[in-house]
Amino acid sequence: MKNWLKGTNAVVLSLAVIGIFIVLTVFLGSMKGVQWDLTKNKKFTLADKTIETLKALDKDVHVTMFSNPGDTYVNRQITDLLEQYHKRNGKFTYEEIDPKKQPTLAQKYQIEQYGTIVFESEGKTKNVLSYELFGQGSTENSYAFSGEEKFTQAILNLADTEKRQAYLLSGHGELTSANVSSLTSSLTNEGFEVKDLNLLKEAQIPEDADMVVVLAPQNDLSAKEADLLKEYVKGTGKLWFALGIAKDMENWANWTSVLDTIGVKSSQALVVENRKSLSTDPLTIIPEYGYHDITSKLSDQDRITVLYGALALETNKDVTDYSSTALLQTTKDAYGKTNLSFFTSATSITQNDLKKADADLAGPLDLAYAVQDKDSKPKAIVIGSGAFVTNDLIGEQGNKDFILNSIGWLQEQQNMVTIRPQEESQLQQVFFTQGQANVIQYSTMIVIPLFILILGGVIWWRRRRG
Repeated sequence: MKNWLKGTNAVVLSLAVIGIFIVLTVFLGSMKGVQWDLTKNKKFTLADKTIETLKALDKDVHVTMFSNPGDTYVNRQITDLLEQYHKRNGKFTYEEIDPKKQPTLAQKYQIEQYGTIVFESEGKTKNVLSYELFGQGSTENSYAFSGEEKFTQAILNLADTEKRQAYLLSGHGELTSANVSSLTSSLTNEGFEVKDLNLLKEAQIPEDADMVVVLAPQNDLSAKEADLLKEYVKGTGKLWFALGIAKDMENWANWTSVLDTIGVKSSQALVVENRKSLSTDPLTIIPEYGYHDITSKLSDQDRITVLYGALALETNKDVTDYSSTALLQTTKDAYGKTNLSFFTSATSITQNDLKKADADLAGPLDLAYAVQDKDSKPKAIVIGSGAFVTNDLIGEQGNKDFILNSIGWLQEQQNMVTIRPQEESQLQQVFFTQGQANVIQYSTMIVIPLFILILGGVIWWRRRRG
């Protein structure tokens, strides 16, 4: 009878402990936003800006992640972060989709590659690409994960109801919206309505134009068109100008006058880079970043911008109403080929043609400027390469980020998020011989369980004997 009571007490006590554990688990699980992050780098702790954004979220935001089933670790890290957002606000939901298994859904969102993460709210969408979330860490065996910054920025962009107007200038051989669909899509995701603008046809710049974009013109514009652009820029207008190499451009008078208005001019020199890199093309330039809000994040995350067929730029010091900050620069080993007419007319270019001559410009050379007016307000972005905005090249490294960062600065967007990327250790792969693998398998599946079973049996036998 005494042993029976002891056994009954033990069972009741065990059930009570299990019950308390279950109730405590359910209770803690019901407490939204309450957690203890014991990881070394606070991996599961959201930034104050993210928490503030999620608290203010009063509209449903649904995220569809079109993932590659083979990227297990990458997918898990992204979904873990999405789950943190969901725990903070139930209006934020997500799902993971294999586009091959659900092609109709992938077609609906025009998914072109694995790792596309679509944020959607009230008919508006914002795409984030998984490769944009990962960058080089501070050490060789680490990487930086900037998912929180990108996701919080996407939520804020969806909540922004302001529709901005961007006009892409046409009529002079420029790249238009039809030629740069990737850029157009990115601008649309940033809240812009993108339209083409032919000044000769319209005879004016629309009053609602928040920005005029000029992409690699191949011909000079007329004096009347130049006057319209100069009047626009001198007023409240903003200009985003990518100057690409073109035939007879050294004779352009009107484009030169437009740039001269804001204190920038082309050096009429094709940049050749002498620095050693994985690129074997000396006309492919990997520039250094200048100190500016546009480039600071890219520099911190070690995301490079790649320019192709770049022209050197310089400032006109006689213009005092505007100030320019160099965003991109070559190394001191670069130089600028001043025989520009040869490169615009040559059918083929040899290595000998690219050798430095006495008349060439010595590096370092400026490749991009951020221009402010006398009140320190953003006025223009001027870049010495138009090729890097094309569909084939905009996805290279940090090109798209550089473009969107510069446009965000130009538009004085106040909801730009800065959240420090998390530093993560790379997974270390360990290789075993077949014998070592067998030892681990048999010891964990047979030896250890058998040892515990025998130990339990011995303890039970000793207690039974008194």
